[in-house]
Amino acid sequence: MKVVVTDYIESNLDWEAGILRERGIDFACHQLKFRPEDEVVAACQDAEVIVVNMVKITDALLARLPRCKLLIRHGIGYDNVDVAACTRHGVVFAYQPDYCKEDVAEHAIALLFACARKVVRSRRTLEASSAQAKWDFAGLFPIYRLDGKTVGIVGVGRIGSRVWRKLRSFGFRFLGCDPYLDAATRAEYDSIQWVDKETLFRQADFVTVHTPLSDETRNLVDAEALGWMKPTAYLINTSRGPMVNIEALAGALTQQRIAGAAIDVFHVEPPPPELPLFGLETCILTPHIGWASEEAGQEIRESILQDILAFHEGRPARCVVNQG
Repeated sequence: MKVVVTDYIESNLDWEAGILRERGIDFACHQLKFRPEDEVVAACQDAEVIVVNMVKITDALLARLPRCKLLIRHGIGYDNVDVAACTRHGVVFAYQPDYCKEDVAEHAIALLFACARKVVRSRRTLEASSAQAKWDFAGLFPIYRLDGKTVGIVGVGRIGSRVWRKLRSFGFRFLGCDPYLDAATRAEYDSIQWVDKETLFRQADFVTVHTPLSDETRNLVDAEALGWMKPTAYLINTSRGPMVNIEALAGALTQQRIAGAAIDVFHVEPPPPELPLFGLETCILTPHIGWASEEAGQEIRESILQDILAFHEGRPARCVVNQG
């Protein structure tokens, strides 16, 4: 059996290579992100198992990889994978939905607090005051107490639910919008008031987005949704860049129709220099780092290895999206 990694974010995959070779499994890894399809085919054409991070897995590519039986996505989202094509070509597609859920929730919360307490802008206030040898808080206020404010969670799944659990002790009121949760699951989140999207955006002081990217959720936060928000409200996105219409967000921030935003994910990554959010003082930007922790990095490596070994032993992968 041969396993090929198309692209990876780790410094090396020596740990995986050692364990798989002990089992007699041929293993190769490459950095093929943004490379032509022909190069991907050349590297993967004799692999039964392919592990992908960001390489686009299309119908045309799969048609040229007839030996592939299992495709594993390194991560939670899989908008770079044509799942229907996997099914048509008899490829089982698995992903890692439990990867970094704690970390993304923690990053969303960190961004929420950074917005509320104006942490980034406070540094500039400090430097300006130091240069003048006197305090100058111009442009920093108002700052509002968090206790009693409303957090709206769009998508209360693995990550959104953890945002709620971690924030419960801070005195927030919670709104949730997730049409795919059944009544029993909603009942577990006893302090969340379930509302529609418009109500959530109109009432929340902080809107945090945690839905997977699909045709339904693409452009979820558009000009209309931003228009519903309070002028004192903040938007936080740690899910996928295309959830938010960046031009509409830049307009809302520039015109002070909302108080601010914190964005960790972008349509193009890394974003181009002309990104309209650059230079806006009311927008905190981080480099798609919500997933990152030493613990999460080791956990996903272990879970992918488990899926590979399961396939080698004739057992199914843990989290299969389709049936191949």
